[in-house]
Amino acid sequence: MSTDPKIMVVEDEERIRSFLLKGLSYDGYDVQVAEDGKSALHLFEEYRPDLILLDVMLPGMDGLDVCRRIRETSNIPILMLTAKEAIEDRVAGLDAGADDYLIKPFALNELQARIRALLRRAPTTPPQIFKFGNLELDTGTRRGRRGDFTFDLTIKEYELLELFMRNPRNVLKRDQIYDKVWGYDFGRDSNIIEVYVRYLRQKTEQGDMSRLIHTIRGVGYVMREEEDAAEIIE
Repeated sequence: MSTDPKIMVVEDEERIRSFLLKGLSYDGYDVQVAEDGKSALHLFEEYRPDLILLDVMLPGMDGLDVCRRIRETSNIPILMLTAKEAIEDRVAGLDAGADDYLIKPFALNELQARIRALLRRAPTTPPQIFKFGNLELDTGTRRGRRGDFTFDLTIKEYELLELFMRNPRNVLKRDQIYDKVWGYDFGRDSNIIEVYVRYLRQKTEQGDMSRLIHTIRGVGYVMREEEDAAEIIE
């Protein structure tokens, strides 16, 4: 039985599908392909890949829906392939549960680098629970809890919250957050960090709960109790 990493390619355009099949097979990956969303879900159950390359624009069920369905049962690395360049479209893919995205047309060597990075992300340490005040983050279930309220997190929400909870009371600069959470250039002038901080605040500030993630204007963000935040400028 082959021990090569298994990659599932979901792409409806035959030319790109063939290009990926040949290129990745040459690199030593065990590759299987699907042409649409419905067949991708069937193949996923049978093939059990180590990583998925998933086109966004698919006939019938689109790539975002496929990603959401797979995320219901699996944390397998998913790299979205898209022709859409707008920030909103990329955010939609990440919100659906994708780990990374690549805009078409792309170079094979960049795709190969993204694949290697995602395959290296497999957990190597036992699950643990981070705590800050009454906020908890379970690395096993990837769910958060504050007081009596439990909340789910998308992939990027989880990675951003984990970064804050690993560095409580430390100011994290925007460039540090980009490098640690996204690991590639999302467009340093984009508002992607602000978008995800807003998502986390919505989930961690239910009811009359106090703010924990604060803005340091012109610098970045910090996780602090409000009573420790006299110099914070929102």
